[in-house]
Amino acid sequence: MIKSVKSLTALLGMGLLSLPTLSLAEDTLSAGDTAWMLTATVLVLFMTIPGLSMFYAGMVRSKNALSTFVQIFAITALMTVLWAVVGYSIAFGGEGPYWGGLDKMFLKGVTVDALSGTIPETVFMVFQMTFAIITPALIVGAFAERMKFSSMLVVMSLWLVLVYAPITHWVWGDGGWLGGKGILDFAGGTVVHINAGIAGLVCAIVLGKRKGYPTTAMPPHNLTYTIIGASMLWVGWFGFNAGSELAADNVAGMAMAVTQIATAAAALSWMFSEWIFHGKPSGLGIASGAVAGLVAITPASGAVGPMGALAIGFASGFLCYLGATKLKRIFGYDDSLDAFGVHGIGGIVGALLTGVFAATSLGGAGFGDGISSIGGQVVVQATGVIATIVYTGVMTAVILFVVKVVMGLRVSEEAEVEGLDTAEHDERAYIL
Repeated sequence: MIKSVKSLTALLGMGLLSLPTLSLAEDTLSAGDTAWMLTATVLVLFMTIPGLSMFYAGMVRSKNALSTFVQIFAITALMTVLWAVVGYSIAFGGEGPYWGGLDKMFLKGVTVDALSGTIPETVFMVFQMTFAIITPALIVGAFAERMKFSSMLVVMSLWLVLVYAPITHWVWGDGGWLGGKGILDFAGGTVVHINAGIAGLVCAIVLGKRKGYPTTAMPPHNLTYTIIGASMLWVGWFGFNAGSELAADNVAGMAMAVTQIATAAAALSWMFSEWIFHGKPSGLGIASGAVAGLVAITPASGAVGPMGALAIGFASGFLCYLGATKLKRIFGYDDSLDAFGVHGIGGIVGALLTGVFAATSLGGAGFGDGISSIGGQVVVQATGVIATIVYTGVMTAVILFVVKVVMGLRVSEEAEVEGLDTAEHDERAYIL
């Protein structure tokens, strides 16, 4: 029997006695987790500026290249302010099923000492801010070369508050109804990609086709930009997916592994599909395939194993190729840079296949809370997909029609012919 604190200390010092390891409190700062999340946050911002900017700007005609950079740069600034003022509160401020309320408006309570799990809440807030930045920026690809800059700013502002932030709460917020059903969306298949893809499709339909589309050739002006941008997206996406674990742990490690595997598989899948149907593989094709794989593995990255990632990658590369080429031609909409073809379709494919390959029997990490079968998980995944499609589609259409009535959406025919670089910004990326 140990009779004094002094004798206890002596025994511990000689290694003759050990105490049980005490678990840390849930909200205890981890320097390792914090360092990783600071890095992941920078990587996700890097995806938008400069990654997405270059990816999109290379695909438009030279007279619209600078305007594409400016649109995405302006979105980055505008979404940052809106997220700090109200977006973060709607997404993460409370415990309602549909929105988080306004308790955290102007970042009330997000102080230097506030924690979110094992990281500062400031870091969590900015990490989520980078998601709120890239999601509306993705939509730019659907209406490229024809929306007024002023209208774009208003549409994106309303969209963040009325569409993105509520859906974020549905999936990731405390008490969110889709999260409560057990949906698996580790890094944003519904929240980011289906959301942006459907909004982009609605934008393309409401604005109408570019002048001359599809009879006039509109080739990308600089595919070197596009491939460099896709490379930046690929690298930055590790912050997107592995960072969504919010910790430097084994799940983050697996998320990184499956992200790399799925992306490579999708790049090859698109490349070989194009080779078979078109006769030659293209740089734009393999770059688009890589992005399709990144999109599809996003919801699955915390739930599937390497072979599940391989299957998701091959499936998404092929199906997104069909969506960006065959489907667009069949229905005739002008999704300029294939925002829907890559992000909408890739997000849907990834969300549904997450329900399959999350099964432990297939190497996954298991289903959501209360779900015991592949069928049950797929039903929940499909519920999230359908809810996102319907809500985003309707709300985006309402926003567009209101802005169209109040201030117009589309540039004049003269401005479109001249190019938005000059017509909207009185500048040129290239002096001819």
